[in-house]
Amino acid sequence: MEKVSSNRIIIIDALRGFSLAGVALVHMTEQYIASAPTDNLMEVTNGLVDQILSGMIGFFIIGKFFALFSILFGLSFFIQMESASKKGQNFAGRFLWRICLLFIIGYIHQLFYKGDILTIYALLAPFLIPFYRMPNKWVLFVAGICLISIPRFISYAILGTESAFGFPSFMDFNNELNTSYITTLKEGSITAVFSTNAGQGMLQKMDFQIGFFARFYLTFGYFLIGLWLGKIGLFQKVKENLPKVKKWLKRIIIFFILALLVTGGLFAISPQPINFENWLHVIAINAYDWSNIGLTAIILCSFILIYMKSWGEKFLSFFAPYGRMALTNYVLQSIIGTSILFGWGLGYLGKVQTLYLVLMAIILIALQAWLSRIWLNHFRYGPLEWLWRSATLGKMQPFKK
Repeated sequence: MEKVSSNRIIIIDALRGFSLAGVALVHMTEQYIASAPTDNLMEVTNGLVDQILSGMIGFFIIGKFFALFSILFGLSFFIQMESASKKGQNFAGRFLWRICLLFIIGYIHQLFYKGDILTIYALLAPFLIPFYRMPNKWVLFVAGICLISIPRFISYAILGTESAFGFPSFMDFNNELNTSYITTLKEGSITAVFSTNAGQGMLQKMDFQIGFFARFYLTFGYFLIGLWLGKIGLFQKVKENLPKVKKWLKRIIIFFILALLVTGGLFAISPQPINFENWLHVIAINAYDWSNIGLTAIILCSFILIYMKSWGEKFLSFFAPYGRMALTNYVLQSIIGTSILFGWGLGYLGKVQTLYLVLMAIILIALQAWLSRIWLNHFRYGPLEWLWRSATLGKMQPFKK
């Protein structure tokens, strides 16, 4: 298999870049608010084309590319631990320090964008360490518990749709706290946005993670799937594993179709209008999450199968430099996106149709991918990747090639 160096496998970088592109597209079309939009905020996106694009992004991208990104985090954890183990080293302590640094980077990113995922990764990552030496069947068992959302049902039984931190219900989009937050994004100074995201924004994000939406538990499930893929050597021996990937794809397509049918059936027999105070609606939305998991797996398997074709490798390798600098590009795209949309920047929040938001995202992705390729022709790492690596190892790492 083609490698960048003895330590880098291009297909993993390409998949990470591909995942990040999907994340960028979602964040841009959601206008970086990471909150429920107020009734009048999205009026400009109510046209037919905008609705069609929003529907396609919602079905094919939202939740799926974030999941791929999370799976790759778990895979990266395995690669780091395995590399150290082969050298007779224990990377666990160093990994914990690395994660502390990631939390700091993520918290700075949080000031710009409330939906930052790096802080969540940092909070969850330490729990991966015991699973490194666990048998595969136990890794998959715990991943299954997370992905079928057993923790969500427990959380819902305790909290219902209420906030764990005393915020208004997420079902009330037009509550005073949310409208005030949107006003801050539209009209506030950069210090006002930072101040709100630093405290209230972080707590609201945790509400989203551990409450009804259960993203915290799903993310850890995806981490474990990535760890398991590393343990079985999927990407280390892709050609040998292609028959297995094809078999998985056939089974997953069946699972995906069944999950959609169950979702549709449950919503059809549920009381109307939809009200998440009703257990039947909660089970239905859970079934929809299962369809998201199925579609994520379909995208993953399809990516591998396409990449292993010569034309597919040539096309998808475009994302590899973008993926090698994923940390830098992830933070930078939020800074660029918020500076275009928020009031402290150009102030276009709520004023741009979805069609143009999609075009802006595509231009941003293409530009970052192109600049990443140029940068990596001269430097070993992206700027944040180099800083993170140097701080992790406690000494300045070689930067220029």
